[in-house]
Amino acid sequence: MQYRTLGRTGIKVTPYALGAMMLGSLGNPDRQEGIAIIHRALDAGINVVDTADRYGDSEEVVGEALKGRRDDVVLATKFWGPVDDDINHRGASRRWIVQAVERSLRRLQTDHIDLYQLHRPDPETDIDETLSALTDLVRQGKVRAIGSSSMRGSEIVEAQWMAERRGFERFRTEQPNYSILDREIEREILPVAERYGMGTLVYSPLAGGTLTGRYRAGQENDNFRSTRTGMRHFRDERRLAAVEELVKLADESGVKLTHLAMAFVIAHPGVTSAIAGPRTMEQLEDTLAGMEVSLSDDVLDRIDAIVPPGESIGAMDMVYRGPEVGDPSLRRRPVAERSAA
Repeated sequence: MQYRTLGRTGIKVTPYALGAMMLGSLGNPDRQEGIAIIHRALDAGINVVDTADRYGDSEEVVGEALKGRRDDVVLATKFWGPVDDDINHRGASRRWIVQAVERSLRRLQTDHIDLYQLHRPDPETDIDETLSALTDLVRQGKVRAIGSSSMRGSEIVEAQWMAERRGFERFRTEQPNYSILDREIEREILPVAERYGMGTLVYSPLAGGTLTGRYRAGQENDNFRSTRTGMRHFRDERRLAAVEELVKLADESGVKLTHLAMAFVIAHPGVTSAIAGPRTMEQLEDTLAGMEVSLSDDVLDRIDAIVPPGESIGAMDMVYRGPEVGDPSLRRRPVAERSAA
């Protein structure tokens, strides 16, 4: 098994990480199978397990699975999203962070978290408030390193500057969305992360399942994920057309599409690990079977011809875009101002 250094933390991690979002009530409610999937991944050499407090009971499944094996695993979890109906049980305030970490520690059955990540930016909380609270957790020994997820380049820079000015712990990692179909982070996020010595744990390397080959142009895409609310990208004809070209490339290259997709993301020098999120043992076994696949420059050039570097074809529905895009009032002048012009 090859190892890479997680940014400049000195922590050694495998190029493939296990994402546990689908292990539990959000995906596979069979806890024993979830535990078995985690054990199989660890036995295969994977040493990173990533979850989040808002992934149903995933943290509990992970906690059960890591009994007796905790010290061998780089354990990562995240906070930010709502976990119940309490309006303050979410976000990146100090008030919530100090509660959220204790809840995660209990569910994970551990006394420390190796990587504690801000799941999404919180526009309502000053970044120095967040970094101050996270710094305290590191100094208390409850957290070893801190990271961010889905931040824009300017937000990464702001957080790094704030940490330097205030003497806070800085974000050591970023967790962005990255796949053959979603390459925008090549323009700014990956170069900025490299500049600040941050490791990157990229999620959805299979484009949320689109790059499994199960979703094809001209077919009814009505299985598990495509029927979930907000999963319009499984019916995006532009993405499905690109998948057809990638299926052909994979066949000509003698590799499975899933293996092509995973090998592509870990080939980028700015990527530390790719997070695979299996729901079943069969899906995990498929991922493990492709761990040794390496793509030639010719194959990478052909991928570039299908989806140009730094470009995306459509977008995954769950990707964070910020309030400036989601809230119409932040991108439209008041009617009176528009008419006055």
